[in-house]
Amino acid sequence: MLNFIWCFFIIISIIYSIICGNFTNVNNSIFESMESTVSLIISLFGSMCFWNGIMNIVKNTTLINKINFFINPLIKFLFKDIDENSELHRNISMNMTSNLLGLGNSATPCGLKVIEEMQKENKNKDKLTNNQILFILINTASIQLIPTTIISIRTSLNSKNPSIIILSVWFASIITFIFIIFFTKIYFKFRKTSR
Repeated sequence: MLNFIWCFFIIISIIYSIICGNFTNVNNSIFESMESTVSLIISLFGSMCFWNGIMNIVKNTTLINKINFFINPLIKFLFKDIDENSELHRNISMNMTSNLLGLGNSATPCGLKVIEEMQKENKNKDKLTNNQILFILINTASIQLIPTTIISIRTSLNSKNPSIIILSVWFASIITFIFIIFFTKIYFKFRKTSR
C-alpha cells in the first residue's frame, strides 16, 4: 500500500512539474537528494558499526549482567508469567538493553526471537497474546539512554551540538513508556471482560 502511495505522489509531482515548467528543478533536486542520501547512509553506517561493536563488547563483559540486574524487576512486573531463567526472558532483557543503548538495529533480532517464542506458546495463532501486544508496544516506545541513530543523523547534517536532544529524548520516551503501560493494562482488563 505504501509503495502505491509513494509511486502516486512521485508521478503526480512529475506531471505537475512538467505542466508548470519546473521539470529541470525537479530533475536537479532528485540528483541532489540522491547525493545527500548516500552521504547520510555512509555516516550512519559508520556510527552503527561503532555502536554495534560497543554492544558486542557489553554482551561479552559483566556489564550486561549489571544492566540486566536493573532491568529484571521491570521485566518481572511487566511479564509476570515468564520464567526468569528462560531463553525468552533473556531475549526480552537483551532487547530492552539494546533499546536502552539506542541500538534499534541490534534489538531487532532479539525482538523477533521473543515474538517467535511467544507465538509458540500462543494457543490461538490468529490473535496476539497480551504479552505479545505489550512487548511490541514497549519496543515502539523504547526508552533510550543514548539515542545513537538520531545523534548520528544530526552529526551528518552538521549540527553544532548533536547530543543536545538527549534530555528531550529521555523525557519523551519515559512519558510515552509510562502511558503505554498504563493504557495497555487498562485495555487488557477490558479485553478479558469482553471475551
